[in-house]
Amino acid sequence: MPDLSVVVPVHNERDNILPLLTEIATALRGKADFEIVYVDDLSRDDTLAVLTRAKAQFPELRVLRHVAQSGQSTALRTGIKAARGTWIATLDGDGQNDPADIPKLIAMRDASSAEIRLYAGWRVNRQDSGSKRWASKWANAIRSRLLRDDTPDTGCGIKLFERAVFLDLPYFDHMHRYLPALFQRAGWQVKSVPVNHRARGAGQSKYNNLNRALVGIADLRGVAWLIRRSKRTAVEEL
Repeated sequence: MPDLSVVVPVHNERDNILPLLTEIATALRGKADFEIVYVDDLSRDDTLAVLTRAKAQFPELRVLRHVAQSGQSTALRTGIKAARGTWIATLDGDGQNDPADIPKLIAMRDASSAEIRLYAGWRVNRQDSGSKRWASKWANAIRSRLLRDDTPDTGCGIKLFERAVFLDLPYFDHMHRYLPALFQRAGWQVKSVPVNHRARGAGQSKYNNLNRALVGIADLRGVAWLIRRSKRTAVEEL
């Protein structure tokens, strides 16, 4: 069984598949025992065909496909449930996250307290449009004030966390944007780590500011409710 599973959800990302796979392999071969799990969220282009052919070049690659389009959070959860690694690294499929940051997150984990079970990427130099940066700045400020998760950038796709902890979290659509708060709700610590961020190389973004804002209001209220209603206690075996 691999120690690490790199999970990548994709939808219509045919031109970003091979460059990102190459970077993942370059970053991790010889440094970690790993697998790569791609989840195709029912792409309409030939993403699935590109992934299927890539298995001959990348023996670490596994490919899963949704039979109905279900969104990024569900694709991530599908990949994490199927993963065989004890720890999970996630990347966005558009190539904006840099796989070279994964070894840095692993090194940070190895040097940190065992109470930290989520290492969240922090895009300190975002390569997005001005409107996206502005919207994210306000969304992060509102989320941080309401949830008190002490995390500057929950929307960054590159993260490293323990698989078992993730699978014990409550599942809902768009949950991937609230992982720091959900990990803290479960009693674990979270560490934000500065990472590289790049412009999208090909394809189009699947989100815009309006649709993120509309679902974000309901999600924030829901996560705040989960935090208020949570209970934790130490357990003794007799």
